[in-house]
Amino acid sequence: MTAADFNTVLPELVLAIYAMAALMFGVYTSKDKVAPTLVWATSGLFLALALFVGFGGQGARTAFGGMFIDDPFARFAKVTILVSAAAVMLMSQDYMQRRGLLRFEFPVLVSLATVGMMMMVSAGDLMSLYMGLELQSLSLYVVAAMRRDSAKSSEAGLKYFVLGALSSGLFLYGASLTYGFAGTTQLAGILSTLGHDGVPIGLLIGMVFMLSALAFKVSAAPFHMWTPDVYEGSPTPVTAFFATAPKVAAMALIARLVHDGFGAIAADWGQVLAALAVVSMFLGAIAAIGQRDIKRLMAYSSIAHMGFALVGLSAGTAEGVQAMMLYMTIYVTMNVGTFAFILSMERDGRPVTDIQSLNMFSKKEPLKALAVLVLMFSLAGVPPMVGFFGKFYVLKAAVDAGMTWLALAGAVASVIGAFYYLRIVFYMYFGKDQDPADSNMAPIQWVLMVGVAAIMVLGIVNLFGLEPVAAVAAEALVR
Repeated sequence: MTAADFNTVLPELVLAIYAMAALMFGVYTSKDKVAPTLVWATSGLFLALALFVGFGGQGARTAFGGMFIDDPFARFAKVTILVSAAAVMLMSQDYMQRRGLLRFEFPVLVSLATVGMMMMVSAGDLMSLYMGLELQSLSLYVVAAMRRDSAKSSEAGLKYFVLGALSSGLFLYGASLTYGFAGTTQLAGILSTLGHDGVPIGLLIGMVFMLSALAFKVSAAPFHMWTPDVYEGSPTPVTAFFATAPKVAAMALIARLVHDGFGAIAADWGQVLAALAVVSMFLGAIAAIGQRDIKRLMAYSSIAHMGFALVGLSAGTAEGVQAMMLYMTIYVTMNVGTFAFILSMERDGRPVTDIQSLNMFSKKEPLKALAVLVLMFSLAGVPPMVGFFGKFYVLKAAVDAGMTWLALAGAVASVIGAFYYLRIVFYMYFGKDQDPADSNMAPIQWVLMVGVAAIMVLGIVNLFGLEPVAAVAAEALVR
């Protein structure tokens, strides 16, 4: 490792060393008694690294012979990943502590998963890409099954592991085909082989296999089968984590793979991503209608939202990448606020996730009900909430790329999906007159929920300046 390589991978190196040190500290001290301290320390480190990554990097640089890329695109994704992971950690502590679920392994595993995500968005080679992907996945398999006394949690972890292993196999098969036909595993090398005497069919098949495997990671249909069961069965803080940072990492990884590795054949992979987008949007919108558990509803909501993000990416343009990045940032922010509320739902001290338990919640907690209303409207894409602008940007990117049919499909799916978000609002304000669930919120949960709701309203001014930052990041990727 040269000095230049060391400086390039410094954030990942610091976080990896911290994770190992925290693991040893927990093992050789009081174990679970130090868990709250580790949660705060880990969250603080995440935020510090986010500031370092966001303001400390200039231009683009590589490490390890091009296997690791540090550019504005990677830095934008890393800041989103680190901030969302820190927010989820902080708002989960009270929930897990009150229910005896907070173990010192939790912040350690989240740290290791985050290192993997940061590696994913900076990967410039299929081998480094796979290393980051598996580091994230192996950590999340354990986190999903953290509640050892719960059959549902164990089932969620096992399902995620089995299907995750299948997707890893798909990716490796696609990578081996790509290597066989391109003669290199570097994304830049793969790109340089395209366009000479046509594209080998084996290379296209390898690309499709890899995209199918990564579609599993973002829970895009028809590779979504793990999502509802894992969201419902995992502890709610783990579900909140699944719904935020890993989605950003996987979506950024898809963007990196298709543009850096297969940018010369955008028309080919654009069709694959467009098909995934359409199926995801409609399946997520329609399947969520019959859900009564709010965590399963958020699972199908996630599938639909990933479809919208793929709409922007399938355009194959810098504008599409910019729209996708803005959409993912807005989506993660909305999810943080929504799960801050879901974590507080309980009855007689026990967590509840039944949507009907919110009947007439507005009478009991008018301010919290108003915040949830704003979040639901934003998730549904109702103007003038920020969520509307997220959808507007990805649909506009599709239209500008000549994919008007895809934008129309997205608009129809958005209208269908609005039903189940508005149903939650209906229960809170016009449901049956009964005693609603309690909302026992820790201060950090209240701040995050109300703060995110305020962002969804105030962000309509200029999206807090994110648009030009995302444009610079997109231009760094789409050259």
